[in-house]
Amino acid sequence: MNIGDKLAPFKLPATDGKTYSSFDFADKHAFLIIVTCNHCKYARAYWKRLIALCEKYEEDNLGVVAINGNDATQYPEDSFEGMQRMVSQLGLPFPYLHDESQEYLKSLGATRTPEVFLFNSRRELVYHGAVDDSWDNENAVMQVYLEDAIEYCLDGLEVDYPEIPPVGCSIKWKADA
Repeated sequence: MNIGDKLAPFKLPATDGKTYSSFDFADKHAFLIIVTCNHCKYARAYWKRLIALCEKYEEDNLGVVAINGNDATQYPEDSFEGMQRMVSQLGLPFPYLHDESQEYLKSLGATRTPEVFLFNSRRELVYHGAVDDSWDNENAVMQVYLEDAIEYCLDGLEVDYPEIPPVGCSIKWKADA
């Protein structure tokens, strides 16, 4: 996806037993997709930061979903059952969706975990990439790329730095994908 591209519709199962679609978040002023997983050390390092960030903006009309599409045959920890355990451990305040076919991850052009995609009220991509500049040490963060982008987006402003390359593990694609 390129900055300005429209959000492609999705309909994916979640760990809470429901199926969510992009239309479930139509009333939100901004919409964040977090491509992530359970096993990757980068993704694991960001879970609590992402939860805190999303809780901070929940009242500001930010819709959030996390999506895992890693091949569970290669990484069993990323199975749907593993996702359910992760939600139970972390108490996620947003839906954790499973893209078993990997088709939605491909439509996003996702390559890493974690990798974020932020859409404005018109569902145009306004930010894509990294969460911040220090995956391994929260106390060393100097640039809060995603948080800045959310602030700008919620204020109806253009994001200063719309693309920052994501840092993380590669998505584990299925062999036949």
